[in-house]
Amino acid sequence: MENQKPPLPALKGIFFITGTDTEVGKTWVSCRLLERAREAGLSCYGLKPVAAGCEETAEGLRNDDALQLMAASSVKLPYDTVNPVALKAPIAPHIAAQREGKVITLARLAGYVRGALSAHKADLILIEGAGGWRVPLNDREMLSALAKELEVPVIQVVGMKLGCISHALLTAETIEKDGLRYAGTMANCFGDMDAQEDNLLTLRQHLPGAFAIL
Repeated sequence: MENQKPPLPALKGIFFITGTDTEVGKTWVSCRLLERAREAGLSCYGLKPVAAGCEETAEGLRNDDALQLMAASSVKLPYDTVNPVALKAPIAPHIAAQREGKVITLARLAGYVRGALSAHKADLILIEGAGGWRVPLNDREMLSALAKELEVPVIQVVGMKLGCISHALLTAETIEKDGLRYAGTMANCFGDMDAQEDNLLTLRQHLPGAFAIL
């Protein structure tokens, strides 16, 4: 099987971007989708509602993922709109929030995102999660519930590495069991993987919906 990478589609709509794990390239893929939309003449922007791993700057806490989304977007938004919950430590958001004496709630995050969506219309809007699908916000709520609260379809990013097949299939199954529309998979080929082509073929065979290779 020859690894062919056709041009990315110019998507329209609002999508939640999740990953099969952390460090699989959610932000990289999101930026490529935003750039493709811009090339097609579409308005677009990305949001990173909660980000753990922020640096102190003269303007306040800043997260590199959020800054990359801003740079790739055609609609220019204030940083606090893109990343309303910024946490210092590069660890699980609920633990980072506890260390800072903060509480993250689903209602709060949903309110931030709805405010942005209401005030800033665009052809393509990407809402990027943190880590994988099941990431706690607090003792009771998961970040995955944000996609359900907003009623938006979900695109999963699969990092092509050993173990990705199980992670991808389980994530897709859980998205659908949660009552959300699974919109497709972006396979991120970010390194050398043994039998990568065979793994890609297996994912294509078992995952529903659209499938793109980056």
